[in-house]
Amino acid sequence: GKEVIIANAIIAILTIGGQQLFSFFTFSCPCHVGQNLIYGLAFLGVPALILLIVGYALNNQTWRLVMGKRPHFERVTSSNRLLKCKLVCFVLCSITGRALVAPVTWLAVTLINGSYYICAVSEYVPVYYYEAAPNVTASERSRILATFPCSQLVPPELTRARDEVILLLRYQSQVAGWLLIAVVVITMFLSYCLASCFSPLSFLHFRYWSSYVHNEQELFNEATEQHSRLYAMQHVRKFFGFVPGSENVKEIRIPSLREWQAISGLAFLKRVDEEHYDYSLLHDWALKERASGKYLRIDED
Repeated sequence: GKEVIIANAIIAILTIGGQQLFSFFTFSCPCHVGQNLIYGLAFLGVPALILLIVGYALNNQTWRLVMGKRPHFERVTSSNRLLKCKLVCFVLCSITGRALVAPVTWLAVTLINGSYYICAVSEYVPVYYYEAAPNVTASERSRILATFPCSQLVPPELTRARDEVILLLRYQSQVAGWLLIAVVVITMFLSYCLASCFSPLSFLHFRYWSSYVHNEQELFNEATEQHSRLYAMQHVRKFFGFVPGSENVKEIRIPSLREWQAISGLAFLKRVDEEHYDYSLLHDWALKERASGKYLRIDED
């Protein structure tokens, strides 16, 4: 839907801005044999990998897939298993598509910029591009080529050769960046076409379904917030003797030292029976203890 397109556009714009700032403040090619490739590939690949992992982690569908469990009473059949596999594959493709927006944007922008690629592969330029000093050894040639990303380290007589090598590598990098963008755009378009062709819903029915799922999720979130607040309020009332925000509070409860200790500390999800959990120490206390103890009346004045 429109929300997905807008979200992807915002992610792409933020990634582009972050890449520009990242390059400006941190990238500095070592211009040394053996180090250029590692340094350049690290700046190309590691941020993209981190962005991919973050994209997976920030998608709620990832955790629905990981934490979803089959009900005990559901009968497992071959048709159910096949449907489950299809659903998992569809959700994985959807999650991966969203997660790839930031890393692909990073790779495309860095390749179009060219600096990382130039740093990484300058020492591997074929020898026939290097005409300034053809009589040097292979190791010396690699050492000189490795300094080309750093113009201040290149001797004056090699300036022209250096400019030619940089232009060649920048051309290769930018072509690779645009090819990556083209491949991604074509893949997204074909995937959307295939999904539409195999969808059992008509166009308008699909729009209705998308709207329903969106509204259901919003309403569910609102109900979750209100339900959990009301449920927690019962336990807080039992502990303190009043509900937060109430007017005309007549009395408050004074918890004992033992009760304060009971609700303090680290809280873990605790299973009570086959169907229920205790969500916190206060929840556990409220379900086990009676609301007795010392109460203090509040003056109306």
